[in-house]
Amino acid sequence: MSAHPFAFGAADYTPSAYDVLQENDFPVGLLPKGATGYELNRETGEFSAYLNGSCSFSVENSYQLNYNSTIEGLISKDRLKNLKGVSVKVLLPWLNIVEVVREGDELHFSVGIASANFPVENFEECPQCGCGLDCNKFDVYHSSF
Repeated sequence: MSAHPFAFGAADYTPSAYDVLQENDFPVGLLPKGATGYELNRETGEFSAYLNGSCSFSVENSYQLNYNSTIEGLISKDRLKNLKGVSVKVLLPWLNIVEVVREGDELHFSVGIASANFPVENFEECPQCGCGLDCNKFDVYHSSF
């Protein structure tokens, strides 16, 4: 029996790190553009996403986010915990974001001693390293994604 010429498809599909976020009810914009790969242990929820290097950009004109080239944590529906590799600069110190929890249309970002809430809709688009979501202001930054 010969294989049907269109027998490939879903079995050949490899989800991206952004797909894994969406499968767990998170918006793709939690990761910047250009994630090069990921690892996921579906039994334990251990998740690692990889970027082509460290990445930083400003959001909401008051926060500076920094992503290491590897982001790790435990992912489950509506919760990213034990997060490593993402930090936020609030005023002067850099603080590690250790947990992200989705509650309805809000994302709660925790740095351990404090937290901040943002609407999920703020993360529907992936930011770009260097310029965040304001890349149209900079001709230097172009992406093929």
